[in-house]
Amino acid sequence: MDREDRMQQASTKSDSGTAGHDYREETAAELSAPAYTNRREEPVSEDGMVSRFYGWASLFLAVLSLFFLPVLLGASAIVLGLIARGKGAGTTGAWAIGIGAVSLILGLFVFPFF
Repeated sequence: MDREDRMQQASTKSDSGTAGHDYREETAAELSAPAYTNRREEPVSEDGMVSRFYGWASLFLAVLSLFFLPVLLGASAIVLGLIARGKGAGTTGAWAIGIGAVSLILGLFVFPFF
């Protein structure tokens, strides 16, 4: 189809309200931006497994210290939490240190009065 034929069709379509425009474009692409991620799955090394173990073990001791032997288990949870943070398990080690400290403080200063 050449340009003259298009112009004729445009003049005949102007009565229907389309005015000769070609409406074959896709408009849904502007509704959302493409999702890009920079996240890569890295295999867990043996050092990562060891740090995870220290982190979860210290967190387990910290929670257990809230119920049994708060001074002994709270102090050991704090020490093991410091080791876990040094090995790379920062979040679980920090939680273990915090919970162990709360348990230790409760065991030394609050529980003796009850």
